[in-house]
Amino acid sequence: MTLDDLFTTIQTRKGADPDSSWTAKLLAKGPEKCAEKFGEEAVEAIIEAVKGDKDALTSEAADVLYHLLVMLAARDIALDDVMNELARRQGVSGIAEKAARS
Repeated sequence: MTLDDLFTTIQTRKGADPDSSWTAKLLAKGPEKCAEKFGEEAVEAIIEAVKGDKDALTSEAADVLYHLLVMLAARDIALDDVMNELARRQGVSGIAEKAARS
């Protein structure tokens, strides 16, 4: 499964019955809850990274990616828009890119 496939699945769950799908349940709670859940998963990934548990970090990283995509869908941001932003930044020094934002 690619991120595109996962994002498409998430998008199809937007109008689904919240009792039929975890994704639909998250989306029904609104963008703020989706963002909160993403934050929780990110913290869990950080903890596993610090502990050095590769298997646990791999699992948490998958959760982070999933919840990031749910959060984007909750705010009607297309994955393609994020990928285009990454493409725009490609070949630009991270330091230069950050300086250009201010």
